[in-house]
Amino acid sequence: MQGFGVHTSMWTMNWDRAGAEKAIAAAVTYRMDFIEIALLNAPAVDAAHTKALLEKHELRAVCSLGLPQSAWASVRPEAAIEYLTVAIDKTAELGGEALSGVIYGGIGERTGVPPTRGEYDNIARVLQAAAKHAKKYGIELGVEAVNRYENHLINTGQQAVDMIERVGADNVFVHLDTYHMNIEEKGAANGILAARDHLKYIHLSESDRGTPGYGTCDWDEIYATLAAIGFKGGLAMESFINMPPEVAYGLAVWRPVAKDEAEVMGNGLPFLRNKATQYGLI
Repeated sequence: MQGFGVHTSMWTMNWDRAGAEKAIAAAVTYRMDFIEIALLNAPAVDAAHTKALLEKHELRAVCSLGLPQSAWASVRPEAAIEYLTVAIDKTAELGGEALSGVIYGGIGERTGVPPTRGEYDNIARVLQAAAKHAKKYGIELGVEAVNRYENHLINTGQQAVDMIERVGADNVFVHLDTYHMNIEEKGAANGILAARDHLKYIHLSESDRGTPGYGTCDWDEIYATLAAIGFKGGLAMESFINMPPEVAYGLAVWRPVAKDEAEVMGNGLPFLRNKATQYGLI
């Protein structure tokens, strides 16, 4: 998962053959090292087609998802294990290196009260089973800490670490996201330092999910701390331009956060790459 990547939501959230062809071609044009595929409907993905495209263009991939309500790990652990098993199988079939994201719950999952011991017990059991299955394929699993408005279970780097250490599997890692960190951490550096022993992946997303460098994220603090811990994982640019209604609802993306793809990729991508070069991360 090393190098510089991009979330395929920049071009599509529907990973059918047409979406795969469009996103992979665009990622190659922008000289990305890898792509992050939103695996929203794993059974429907033509894995052989995607794998052939990735191999043709010598492009690596990771997959990501959030669990649907019918398979929220906190309350429906057996359904969650079944759902993740299918997603892990598909990730392996298309040649992905990892499955990451809100693999412990749903985007929009909130109870209105603090997480319970029972919820965490269920999540730990699900992740242990998923990690065991993923290891058969050499697949790693990422636990992404997200903000309190999207999920009430794991909001900070330290909470992600606590869950990973409880799971006790060596193929599970912390996945941070600068957008969420800007809301939840007492400084981005603190979140990165808390997760340092398990951190292998980070979403580079602006404070409004728009064009990096045009918001309030402290990019020097973020990059300097990554450099200080010797970060060698994946740097994945993430910005949401065109979201389908079912995804926009969970992410609360109600208004355009950037004019278009050209603005984000033309301005935000060079900004992030230059910062990564400045701090010796690429």
